[in-house]
Amino acid sequence: MTLHSFRSKGASRVRSLMAGALMASTALVGASAAWAETTITAVMHSGLRVLDPVITTAHITRNHAYMIYDVLVALDSEFKPQPQMADWTVSDDGKVYTFTLRDGLKFHDGAAVTAADAEASLKRWAQKDSGGQLIMDRTESLTATDDKTLVWTLTEPFAPLLDTIAKQSALPPFIMPARVAATPADTAITEHVGSGPFKFVEAEFQPGVSVTYVKNEDYVPRDEPADNMAGGKVVHVDKVVWATMPDASTSINALLGNEIDYIESVQVDLLPLLEGDPDVVFEKREPLGYQTIGRMNFKHPPFDNVKVRQAAMMALDQEAVLAALIGNPEYYSTCGAIFGCGTPLADATGSDSLTSGGDIEAAKALLEEAGYDGTPIVLMAPTDVVTLAAQPVVAAQSLRNAGFNVDMQPMDWQTLVTRRASQNAPADGGWNIFFTNWLVPEISSPLISPMLNGRGDGAWFGWPEDARIEELKEAFIDAGTPEEQLAVAKDIQAHNMEQVLYIPLGQYVSPQARRANITDMIPAPVPVFWNVKKE
Repeated sequence: MTLHSFRSKGASRVRSLMAGALMASTALVGASAAWAETTITAVMHSGLRVLDPVITTAHITRNHAYMIYDVLVALDSEFKPQPQMADWTVSDDGKVYTFTLRDGLKFHDGAAVTAADAEASLKRWAQKDSGGQLIMDRTESLTATDDKTLVWTLTEPFAPLLDTIAKQSALPPFIMPARVAATPADTAITEHVGSGPFKFVEAEFQPGVSVTYVKNEDYVPRDEPADNMAGGKVVHVDKVVWATMPDASTSINALLGNEIDYIESVQVDLLPLLEGDPDVVFEKREPLGYQTIGRMNFKHPPFDNVKVRQAAMMALDQEAVLAALIGNPEYYSTCGAIFGCGTPLADATGSDSLTSGGDIEAAKALLEEAGYDGTPIVLMAPTDVVTLAAQPVVAAQSLRNAGFNVDMQPMDWQTLVTRRASQNAPADGGWNIFFTNWLVPEISSPLISPMLNGRGDGAWFGWPEDARIEELKEAFIDAGTPEEQLAVAKDIQAHNMEQVLYIPLGQYVSPQARRANITDMIPAPVPVFWNVKKE
């Protein structure tokens, strides 16, 4: 993990100027004197409201899920699947996967974890996850044969099955009690019982404000050392509290004042405020960083017309978006590859306008060709997440310059996360376009990228119907060599840029910050709180 520490003569003056803001922050997280020595207080990138990790791909919900749930298989630092809740064997013909649960697995209510729980959880997950849907297309049966054994039988081999169920983000297949997993996949669960290293304290949950987790004393970690998302999940603290502080300066001041321990995402232009304090460090979590993207709604005009989607993409300029979002070019780079620059499948076909400043005149011509009639574009704009606030503002102006009638509607991120699931017409509470971010490892393959799903109502928010992208993903699964996979990936890149399934808007790195006495944080793309010590 790359660490950065700097010096600043003005740090004490800044803290003094922000003393009033600090009083507001402490009201959210409680008096410091009441905090236990083994409590980590963290400010995450967003407040938490949606608790079901199947109905949304929001990172804050995923982060919550890793606290309280566990997974069958996890990725190590070399992105290889490793046993977590279960070991496995694969038949010689590659069609039968047999998973055996390890000993000592218990849910937070004291019930033993069984293979029936894993079966129900995987089936619910597979209804929503793009990779899970592909596996189910080739599934003959998925059955718990006894309390500890789960047998997954395929009609034909699916070589990346383990990689898919070990995915660390978007929709990881978290294991829940079967009674909870029986909830329809489009309905939020109401019971939050996992078997993971922390327990969710529902009585102390204030949606969007504060979340409390306590150590699960009954959790039995694996024997192996922690390694990325794999290995032993050993908890060294009694409690973790997530406190929401929408104002970035307030959270930095609270960190400097030892009122909080950790900030997941620090606004780059505020990093100088951390300089000079030897008790604070900031660092990059993920070397490849994030890709920021735009997603349109295919179900309603005007983006049901491919020419209008192409015009929108043509109007946008990655450099303008990234400069407004991050500011410091040391922390961002233009990149037209939908699988992310720096990955094995990177290819930039069709992205010239995005990476060279946009083409407003070409966008205007496409709009005229499409017969765009001035239908308002409902653009959802989150205001409370620093890494999501700039994109809508820059995009709205670019779209207006090209001739779009833009209705930019401000809201908090969790409202957006809820609203983007609505298939209503934009005038009736729906939407036309929004922007979000993905860690590059989350979108580095067509089998895990949620946006590359053409199954209509079964696809990710936006719901494109695109048989061709499904055919290309099947070809990727059947590709016998890395070279053949790369060839298919290039076809997928070209198809995405032609149909505009989504708009890649470049890559950036978002630093995190912590008190120096918070040690042994795992350098994984997902911020997790096992293995962490508070000295």
